[in-house]
Amino acid sequence: MLMQLFGFLALTIYLQETGVFQRGLASGWQPWIFAVLAGLMNTGASLALYRSFEVGAISIAGPVSSAYPALTVALALASGERINLQRGAGMAITFFGLILAAISFMPDAAKDAQPDPLARPDAGGTHLSKGAGWAIMAAVGYGVMFWWLGFHVVPLVGSAVSVWVVRISTFAALALAGLPSGRSLQLPRGNIWWLLLVVGLMDTAAFVMNNAGMGMGHVAVVSVLSSLYGAVTVLLSWIFLSERIERSQWLGIFLIFAGIVFVSL
Repeated sequence: MLMQLFGFLALTIYLQETGVFQRGLASGWQPWIFAVLAGLMNTGASLALYRSFEVGAISIAGPVSSAYPALTVALALASGERINLQRGAGMAITFFGLILAAISFMPDAAKDAQPDPLARPDAGGTHLSKGAGWAIMAAVGYGVMFWWLGFHVVPLVGSAVSVWVVRISTFAALALAGLPSGRSLQLPRGNIWWLLLVVGLMDTAAFVMNNAGMGMGHVAVVSVLSSLYGAVTVLLSWIFLSERIERSQWLGIFLIFAGIVFVSL
């Protein structure tokens, strides 16, 4: 919620100072409704992503969630965009890598502090990696959301305004869902505020740049290129968190990024 709020406030200042907000108002009411729907999709996908971070390995959740362009590309094709055979092969490679990265052939370590309701409780054998189910849900949510934004929102209201609406919609949805649930909404204390501010601004800036790319080029291609964030996630979790993953999962991660490269060429 706080990340969404920081991004919303920063974008409000930017839109007001540049006059972009007034131009967005001239587009009529329908794109704004569509943008609110995108915000609701973002709420569900983001909650699933952060839950996957909470209960599983970040080095798995990052690449699995970053496979969302496979769905975005499929929806873009159904909406009239066209890709060549090479990019189609890249989509297939990405899907296969997603399966390998999500599946574990060894029992999860007992160190996991959070129970994962989407993972089977058996003690060994092949099973869905802890947190991978949530990451797959996030990938599906983001895949639909970015297609929706690219075809129904960004062309009418622009990149910054579309993110502004998504930010306030997501914040409102989280507040309305969180208050009745009884979950603690106590504000954090200390230096975590600076981290929330920095992450909120970085996330918002990346979102705006992604939407700007979709407004200038093919939705399918831009969504695939933007999903390279998963490579950064893997690298940082390996360096700073010393996370370990299986060889088959490393192969899956490699195939995800190889497929992304094929799609982007």
